[in-house]
Amino acid sequence: MPDAIDFYFDFSSPYAYLGSVMIEEVAKKHGRSVRWHSFMLGAAFKGEKTGPLTVYPRKGEYSRLDFDRTARKYKIPFTMPADFPKTTLAASRGFFWLTGQDEEKAKAFARAVFAAYFVDSRDISDPKVILTIAEEQGLDRQALETAFNSDAVKDAYKASVEQIVDQKKIFDAPFFVVDGEPFWGADRVVQIDEWLETGGW
Repeated sequence: MPDAIDFYFDFSSPYAYLGSVMIEEVAKKHGRSVRWHSFMLGAAFKGEKTGPLTVYPRKGEYSRLDFDRTARKYKIPFTMPADFPKTTLAASRGFFWLTGQDEEKAKAFARAVFAAYFVDSRDISDPKVILTIAEEQGLDRQALETAFNSDAVKDAYKASVEQIVDQKKIFDAPFFVVDGEPFWGADRVVQIDEWLETGGW
């Protein structure tokens, strides 16, 4: 069976949300699965001495146009949240813990969190909202709350983020790795499709 495509994301990234929908369709086309990895863009930006696109006046104006255009192109529901960006530690730690329990349920939860923010403009920085989303997905609210508040999960997630940023050198989101080949950006999903079709170049 072909190796999974690794997908690195932050819940507060519009391009990661768009890329999450796009990559699953391409993976299915080529008989691949997608392995999702949550990390914190803040940690990556600190090392790169940069910040979200929207904090830069010209890049920010362009990026907002491009978020909408990309969503229209691929028919992905999208509404740019007014309160952007968000700190998403509860969602990220919860996803990290869920992945160790049931990877498919974790991915369904992640999709629901993305949609909550980038379709319904819900406040995904609020742990109570995250727990409600989990309940809506049929997950155990209490177990998730206990998990993302536990020192063990906090420490393990922090170590995972450090490994992703410092060792794997993932510097932005979405970031994909296909058979060892890195691709950065939602726009590169088109190239990933061609790469898998042709065997690379």
